[in-house]
Amino acid sequence: MRIASRPFFLLTAARFSALDTSTAFAPRRSIANQHGNSGHSHRSFRRNLSSSSLRSSLASWSSSSSSSSSLRMSSTDADRADASMLRVALCQFHVGHDKDANEETARTYLAEAKEKGASMAVLPEIWNSPYATSAFPDYAESLPDIGDGLESADGGSDGPKWSSSASRLLMQAARDHGMWIIGGSVPERVLEDGEEKIYNTCLVLNPEGVVVAKHRKVHLFDIDVPGGITFFESETLSPGSSVSHFATPFGEIGVGICYDIRFAEYAMLLRQKHNCSVLVYPGAFNMTTGPAHWELLQKARALDNQCFVVTASPARSEEPPAGGETDAGYPHYTAWGHSTVVSPWGDVVATTDETEGIVVADLDLGRLAEVRAGIPIQNQRRTDLYALEDLS
Repeated sequence: MRIASRPFFLLTAARFSALDTSTAFAPRRSIANQHGNSGHSHRSFRRNLSSSSLRSSLASWSSSSSSSSSLRMSSTDADRADASMLRVALCQFHVGHDKDANEETARTYLAEAKEKGASMAVLPEIWNSPYATSAFPDYAESLPDIGDGLESADGGSDGPKWSSSASRLLMQAARDHGMWIIGGSVPERVLEDGEEKIYNTCLVLNPEGVVVAKHRKVHLFDIDVPGGITFFESETLSPGSSVSHFATPFGEIGVGICYDIRFAEYAMLLRQKHNCSVLVYPGAFNMTTGPAHWELLQKARALDNQCFVVTASPARSEEPPAGGETDAGYPHYTAWGHSTVVSPWGDVVATTDETEGIVVADLDLGRLAEVRAGIPIQNQRRTDLYALEDLS
């Protein structure tokens, strides 16, 4: 049987079954309440992922499988240690109709993420706009491309290459803080062959403020759950067509947006074809799918691919009492929240509830080789029966 996706991956499969009887690993956990210096009282959650028991049992395997971790280490022991531990900060905040206020909130949270020692910060999906199909065209911006920095906004004699206050904010913050930023997503306006299209787009900035990845949401959120939620992003959005990832000193990192997490093939491509160590999904699940599937899907993608999975959501804004309309006239969307980090063993490393806050987690990338060597699924796939192909 041959199962084909949209234009960038396909899976050819035969019937098979599997039973995993391995014992679950429970890491040591510590949760600390912290308060930022920005005038907000944020709840910041951290859990320590380290496990001496798993390391001990898999030590003999780790040295022989270091290549599978996709780490690009420098020559010194100190640099190797730095590259094996990645501190991420997930910024979960309220998003409203005031674009300037949303941008100021994002700027404040990014500064606080740096104060907490993060090497990488992640913003939520659609952080500069209400999450409504009617709002996306009104808030859409012309975004930069891969390789662009602040200087490219001038555009020389041909005028500005792009015009986006959100992009300027992200570039400046990355440069000022010397920090990787996965910029959640914002609506992007593009003119293609004389036709205007709107995308749900994530920019990734390196610590110099240069765009190193640009992901347009591949799978549009078109659902109709009886008694739950009806939402069709395709009313105004177009789907992207790329499998997005970028190189860092910590290894290759893959990016999807929200609904992309439901499609195992996309994550499998990032792991199997591009050797990603971490999969990041800015997302805004809702009050129907959030309680049921948000954490479950993260665990599934982490276990499928033996990667860390990182998600960042907006904080929950309760529905206004009068008719479900915001004061800007857009339909209200209630986000689930619960920004989370899941380990390659399927543990919840760090999480929060629906309120505003920053989730801080230290990702021990040295565990990747241990987990992958202990359960070596990458080397056990029956490629004579099924195969995964990148068609992007």
